[in-house]
Amino acid sequence: MLVEPVLKSSFETGVYRPPSEGGSYSLLVRVTRNCPWNRCTFCSMYKQEEFSLRSPQEVKGEIDSMAAICKGLADHSLQLNYAGVINQDVAFAMLENEPALKANPGFLMIYHWLLMGGKTAFLQDANSLFMETDELVDVLTHLRKTLPSLERVTTYARSNTIAKRSAQELEEIRMAGLDRLHVGLETGDPALLKKIKKGVSAQGHIKAGKKAMTAGFQLSEYWMPGLGGKGMWENHARNTARVLNEIDPHYIRSRPFFPVSGTPLCEEHDSGEFQPLSPSEQLIELKLMVEELDFTARVCFDHAGNYWRGKNGGLLFSQSYEGYQFPEQKPVVLELLEEGIEAQHGTSVPILDL
Repeated sequence: MLVEPVLKSSFETGVYRPPSEGGSYSLLVRVTRNCPWNRCTFCSMYKQEEFSLRSPQEVKGEIDSMAAICKGLADHSLQLNYAGVINQDVAFAMLENEPALKANPGFLMIYHWLLMGGKTAFLQDANSLFMETDELVDVLTHLRKTLPSLERVTTYARSNTIAKRSAQELEEIRMAGLDRLHVGLETGDPALLKKIKKGVSAQGHIKAGKKAMTAGFQLSEYWMPGLGGKGMWENHARNTARVLNEIDPHYIRSRPFFPVSGTPLCEEHDSGEFQPLSPSEQLIELKLMVEELDFTARVCFDHAGNYWRGKNGGLLFSQSYEGYQFPEQKPVVLELLEEGIEAQHGTSVPILDL
């Protein structure tokens, strides 16, 4: 059996994706480059290049390339009498037949994606809904048709962009095959949102979250313990809980604030203008927010930044992508917070140098 070479051996992938998508080996499909806002004072991501849209034709061509690699692996599997099963022997055989694929990091991504069942995909980069609705629907339709094993397709999205989309547009995007939105809430405090130049109000977050839920998306909202420092911690906690209660998303994911070298907020930290919370103070803030949460979401600590330790030295929280189901497990989280507050004394918050 002669295995035909793939027509195109390279395609773009961005750098960033949520841990819940990397851990499940989601296929990375780049529909935009970088971030169209890119002004948040805490963020160092996407600072090297300008934002740009990719054409549906270009993205669909790359999806076809990915599908061709999938077919190539399947054909090699049949040739080696593995009955379509993908393994190392199959991958090495394809690389030997097509050496150009060795220089394509996407080949390894597709290999791992297939090993995990080929079930999930993540649209990159920071705000895929910035794409025109008809163009995004076109890409999603092609993605689902070309790679029918997909069970979940997700992306990052900004609240301000979601809020500007009509209910009909959001429903069209959802029905075309986009299942989950990852949204950087960061805080629900109006003053802090302005300070960090998030580009959306608390009410804008609520409007966007409710529209996303009504359209049928799974919604993951991210918030940052410690973002307000010593001066704004209480309002940060209370107002974030208030906004999240109104949205009642499916997931809340904790991404604790660290001063990242080169960002405006790190400069404020270095000058003494921003006074960071200690690890125990971060947990006190988190405890206040959790106490005021009244919803049915899953609260997740699925990131290495949730570094707090318990009394036995292990990580305080589970880093499961599914987290703790509220309200049932709210008492469990509060008990862990009490343990963590006592255990954190004497530790300090690091500065990230990215």
